[in-house]
Amino acid sequence: MSTQVPRLFAGLVDDAAVFPPGSATLPDAVSAHRGHRDSWYAGMVGPLLVPASAVTAGELDPLVDPAEGLVVGLIGDTGVEGLPYALSFLAPAGVTARQVEVAVAKRGEDPQPGLAELLRLTGRWDGIDAYAEIPLAFGLMRALDTVAAARADGVPVAAKFRTGGLAAELFPTPVELAAVICACRDRELPFKLTAGLHHAVRHRDPETGFTHHGFGNVLAATLAAADGAEVAEVAVLLAATDPVPLVERVRTGRDGDRPLWVGFGSCSIEEPLTDLIRLGLVNGGYEA
Repeated sequence: MSTQVPRLFAGLVDDAAVFPPGSATLPDAVSAHRGHRDSWYAGMVGPLLVPASAVTAGELDPLVDPAEGLVVGLIGDTGVEGLPYALSFLAPAGVTARQVEVAVAKRGEDPQPGLAELLRLTGRWDGIDAYAEIPLAFGLMRALDTVAAARADGVPVAAKFRTGGLAAELFPTPVELAAVICACRDRELPFKLTAGLHHAVRHRDPETGFTHHGFGNVLAATLAAADGAEVAEVAVLLAATDPVPLVERVRTGRDGDRPLWVGFGSCSIEEPLTDLIRLGLVNGGYEA
């Protein structure tokens, strides 16, 4: 008998197969995504993430049957200004965009101009959520205020933060990430994360030497923040490498909705799923 994914993990992992380090071809990613959507763990899987550049190049059209109702998240690798053009390709191909995600600034730049342009465009889109990727650097808190104010006015926008990449400065410390989680909590602002969250528990990658955040750490930390924990307590959970306290906290919230954290993109669906099974948080597909 097929099991159900607990509510806490619903839509937790967007399918980012075409992005590094997996870097699957788009045909392979679309085919694999169909398999994920037909699987017993489909409830855990969010939309297929596709770059705007691939959409405007016509790479998605021949891979999609309009009758299948493919749902995607559009990643604005061509910038905020390129989003409307890329979105115009999706509906004729029978593809629905659930969300757009785009960096509104580079590190060291003022995020306000890019954020203002994204908010202007978002008001024109019906049924599409926008995620503004804001660097954890100059202008962060002011940008969160801007996003929170727009959201309070009914604009379907939320924040997105990078938690990994090809350089050490792209990995925020536990304290930095805890501060951001609590800042979003204080503003009632949902957020997404991107990069580096392949495994449940915080760990060091032996090939790169970078220490990656664990998505189980983030789950536990977000649950604690939603319960009123302050930055220091949230940071302790983010820094933990022992899975036991993380699993205990996550298990208590397993049957409820996930607060604040919308989810994350992963180039592998299997890796986070396997970790959840190994930790006993998700059954392995069948019940006795």
